[in-house]
Amino acid sequence: MFVEKFQAGRAYSSALLGAFTMALALGLSGCGSSPKEDPNSQAALDKLYADAKDDLNSGSYDRAIKTLEKIEGRAAGTTMGQQATLDVAWAYYKTNERAQAVTTLDRFIKLNPSSPAMDYALYLKGIVNFNEDLGLFGRLANQDVAERDQQASREALLAFRQLVEQFPDSKYAAEATTRINFITNTLAAYEIHVARYYYNRKAYVAAANRAQAAVSEFQYAPGIEEALFIMSESYDKLGLTQLRDDARRVLDKNFPDSEFASNGGAKKKKPWYMLWKFWG
Repeated sequence: MFVEKFQAGRAYSSALLGAFTMALALGLSGCGSSPKEDPNSQAALDKLYADAKDDLNSGSYDRAIKTLEKIEGRAAGTTMGQQATLDVAWAYYKTNERAQAVTTLDRFIKLNPSSPAMDYALYLKGIVNFNEDLGLFGRLANQDVAERDQQASREALLAFRQLVEQFPDSKYAAEATTRINFITNTLAAYEIHVARYYYNRKAYVAAANRAQAAVSEFQYAPGIEEALFIMSESYDKLGLTQLRDDARRVLDKNFPDSEFASNGGAKKKKPWYMLWKFWG
């Protein structure tokens, strides 16, 4: 009896020792490996963003976009997530993906109306839409800028105007104002170019309508004097003497020294853009 109890106790002790040894081994194994880092932790996001900025600075825009889009998903609703979206738009712009850049900025503007970076988002949208061939440093002397499609310039104008109106104290407001003035003059020149095109082809109704549109929309642009002249000449060809006289009266009053004025102008000068003349 004693031997049986001794053997049973010995077996129980061996089983207990084996279980303890296994638990200890598992514990030591766990201590030997570091816990997996949370990809959504601030430390992980900071590292991702640092990598993305390095790629942006080095011109690796495609790689930066992939990293920034990860940050957008993981940090949605945070300041870092907003910054990542703006950086994605910038990277798309630098890779000449204008449509994707605009789409990204439109999404940012819609989802973050009270963001402190809203003025920059509008500024960047204006820059993305701004046709660089028409920019302040464009090669104006070598190309007829008014003959190009102006839709992108119109989109840029709207963005810059919104920026100046909503954020007049923004650090981007002064440059936006300069670009507004340039784009306004360019769009006016485009409308006048089209009006001149119609006039030279004897499409006088279309010429008068296009010139009228330029006067109505861009009344302070330097080229408006020619628009008024095209209006008066078109109305004259159409036999609309009252409208002709009204256009000439406005031209003479506002531009008495214009070469297009009824008195021939006090001095002869080319239109402001120096790229063409009506009677070329």
